Amino acid sequence: MSIGPYHAVGLVPTIWGIRNRSEIAKNLEHLAELCSTAVHVTAMDLPVRLVAIPEGCLQGFNDEALDQDHVDYAQHCAIDVPGPETDEIGRWARDLGVYIIAQAKVRHPDFPDRFFNMGFVLSPDGEVILKHYKTTPLYPSERSVSPHDVFDRWVELYGRTLEAFWPVVETPIGAIGIMMANEGSYPENARGLALNGCEIAYRGAFPHPGAASDMFEIQCRARALDNNMFVVAPNVGTYHATAESTRPIDLFGGQSMIVNHRGQIVGRLRHGGVSTFVSGLVDIDALRHHRLTSAWTNWAKDLRTEMHRIIYEQPIYPKNLYADRVPPHHAEYRETVTLSQIALMKARGIWKA
Repeated sequence: MSIGPYHAVGLVPTIWGIRNRSEIAKNLEHLAELCSTAVHVTAMDLPVRLVAIPEGCLQGFNDEALDQDHVDYAQHCAIDVPGPETDEIGRWARDLGVYIIAQAKVRHPDFPDRFFNMGFVLSPDGEVILKHYKTTPLYPSERSVSPHDVFDRWVELYGRTLEAFWPVVETPIGAIGIMMANEGSYPENARGLALNGCEIAYRGAFPHPGAASDMFEIQCRARALDNNMFVVAPNVGTYHATAESTRPIDLFGGQSMIVNHRGQIVGRLRHGGVSTFVSGLVDIDALRHHRLTSAWTNWAKDLRTEMHRIIYEQPIYPKNLYADRVPPHHAEYRETVTLSQIALMKARGIWKA
């Protein structure tokens, strides 16, 4: 089926860090206004079919920035999906007739007193049609749990498949997948999505110094080019530590972008100091034509998987890290995980002193 070109919009909002679930309402109110404005303005060119809301825009990043207790955050700040928050975002999707990709720190019924970092997709009917739990690796400051941290139980629940870790949802506007923030720093996550059929990958947000040093752009364009898929990568605007804060901080540095299947930027917003949006043209027919007709730059067809498997035969980052304990605070994580992983790479002779 042919899919005509359309616009994807990435919101670049101001956000407020929360201390309890009730404070999410302030972020939702702002996002609703920004989402409506962005869609209506962009649709003066071509129809908008997809809206992406960057990571952190419901709850902020205080669990990370303030090194909050994991269990306390799970009980008082993490949400359920579906739940009241996704019901509200679903209302925007219905009113505007768009797919919406967003993110939140969420609870999971099989892991009491734990919270995960989840990206999700809502249909124009307002229904949650995809849930992606942020894989590895997380930022060193992140307080959430990854599927790899409870790997054996995760495989029991969902299987050892691409869909269990890099799910993709087929929609009339293309196949959508999610690689949040630091997931996009590792080509394996993008490849997992691509080999599961992904055509549009969401990525966001990415803080300083990564945005200011071009790291964010290089990674987004490489992930798009390597896998011949669109990458929709909105970054956060300004950040308030609390709902009462009147002094916003630009923690993220802008560089919001939308990249096409050839690694070319089709929409860019360099600054991030005010609430705004980025938009770009998505042409799924062109992507599919390229994948099926190129003799060279449709890279995935030429993967030597038997040979590449050798790279990953020795485990590096430990699985099941939080199967029987909660994630530690920053200082303990650095001592017990970060430094031990660096020591492991040295001991194997991969990294030199």
